[in-house]
Amino acid sequence: MISEQKIFNANILIVDDQQANILLLEEILRDVGYVCITSTTDPTSVCELHRQNRYDLILLDLKMPIMDGFQVMAGLKTVETDGYLPVLVITAQPDQKLPALHAGAKDFIAKPFDLVEVRTRIHNMLEVRLLYRQLNDYNQVLEQKVHIRTAELRASEARFKRLTELSSDWYWEQDENGHFTHIYGPALEMLGIRGGDALNKPQDGQQAFWNVVEQEMLAENLSARKPFLDFVYSRAKLDGSRQYLMVSGEPMFDPSGRFIGYCGIGKDVTDSMCAKDQLLGV
Repeated sequence: MISEQKIFNANILIVDDQQANILLLEEILRDVGYVCITSTTDPTSVCELHRQNRYDLILLDLKMPIMDGFQVMAGLKTVETDGYLPVLVITAQPDQKLPALHAGAKDFIAKPFDLVEVRTRIHNMLEVRLLYRQLNDYNQVLEQKVHIRTAELRASEARFKRLTELSSDWYWEQDENGHFTHIYGPALEMLGIRGGDALNKPQDGQQAFWNVVEQEMLAENLSARKPFLDFVYSRAKLDGSRQYLMVSGEPMFDPSGRFIGYCGIGKDVTDSMCAKDQLLGV
């Protein structure tokens, strides 16, 4: 909501070639409580005045020499690039009201002035105008916050990716059916999985060499939707060597609590595990 004080402090410009009309409108406005009132009898100066002061309301007479109100509104459209003209036209000709609205005016005041009508239309238009500006300002602030938050999220994601790269060989995500949906790092090569459309299919002859017991233990953890830490499993490669992989993962749930998959990290620990096997004489 817009307070009455803000409405009475609104910046108003009166444009009329007749000084008597300006004085009358100024008196009407000041008697009610408006304090920021400017006036001019020169219609050619309106666009520059508005560019400098960004009036909340322009009371614009339609019938003036040199430039009429329609020409002034056409010029104001080059200043108000958002298309909103804060113009309330003044006219003694009823047939000019509809063309003025089509030209961009938001309302009109008829001559001779009716005090109640003048005060009501000015108050109502200012309230709408200030609400419009308040909404526009809020949207700009919100947009700026979104930009800042997006930048923060991107920076956080970059930091997370760097930390993942330093602490592990790959980061992975699976959907609720156990299919890989995101992988960062050389996980596919380590796991013997094809890329492309066959993302979740093992290469020919690779699956049979995984340690069956370890695979079953890992599958049990995944099926139970339990988190697991530093789980090591291995496979015998075609060249006779053994590869060890260590993975950690945790289940993911949506806001309603529905299970949507797993995410985790993995690391090739073949060197350390082989060194341990040699120490143990395995």
